Amino acid sequence: MWKTATEADIAHVAAAIGDPTRTKVLRALADGGVLPASALAAEAGVSISTISGHLTKLREAKLLTVEHDGRHRFYRLASTDVARALEELARIARPLPVTSLREDVRNQALLRARLCYDHLAGRLGVVLLAALVEGGVLATAANGYRITPAALGRLGEFGIDVEEFSRRRPAIRYCVDWGERRHHLAGALGAAIATRLFALDWLRRGRARRVVQLTDAGRTGLHETFGVPLDWDTPQAAPR
Repeated sequence: MWKTATEADIAHVAAAIGDPTRTKVLRALADGGVLPASALAAEAGVSISTISGHLTKLREAKLLTVEHDGRHRFYRLASTDVARALEELARIARPLPVTSLREDVRNQALLRARLCYDHLAGRLGVVLLAALVEGGVLATAANGYRITPAALGRLGEFGIDVEEFSRRRPAIRYCVDWGERRHHLAGALGAAIATRLFALDWLRRGRARRVVQLTDAGRTGLHETFGVPLDWDTPQAAPR
């Protein structure tokens, strides 16, 4: 019997994301990490018994996966596509009202530099992509960006094996950053660069979930290696 393709059931996924508690769960996992139900309940501000039903709905919608470690369960986003969808939704959604100085500080930190699943986002992610294009590591293409021949040596010197990181997933993808309204680098290369920055201690995780901070060595290193402006975190430094 022939089966014909049908339209995607967007309503089912949208309903799963649409609940505020489930949105908080997805945001808590948007840095690509794994968390137990107890931590997700704390992030969402609900009880363990309440979070259980929300986690079930998110798994049924294929937005979360669960990993078992003995008797313990840990949850993570089902794929990078889920993180990208959250980024796109954040770009078109109305901002939530800021109710405290603590929230404002955290929001500014997220806008400055954060993880979008496994790659850099925020102003730092945007200016890094722009620097890679300006420096000839990437070139614009019809479908986004491509790695240039000159990039192989540059990335190799930085400690990234181009052939290795691109074996299991597309090398180049991009997201439209919800804060900057411009592209930041995703895909295997985006993940490889973020991983390398952490390994060099050029990048560190911040106190708030998803927030990352560039160290002084990282600021200098990214400038010397890829031409990222030293004053990237001031509004006028972002290329237009």
